[in-house]
Amino acid sequence: MSRWLIVLGLVLIVIGVLWPLLSKLGLGRLPGDIVIEREHFQFYFPIMTSLLVSLILSVILWLIDR
Repeated sequence: MSRWLIVLGLVLIVIGVLWPLLSKLGLGRLPGDIVIEREHFQFYFPIMTSLLVSLILSVILWLIDR
């Protein structure tokens, strides 16, 4: 269990360091993400970004488990 927490922490650190590069690729503003902007209100629901991140993490974890 502690090994997984360490790996998870390292993954989060790597994502945090690479976030400026990932944001330049358009991650977070994909077609399918819901953005509602009104006066004094902004709502953002990243459906496609969440699905893409989930798919990538599933494949990575599946490869690690093999």
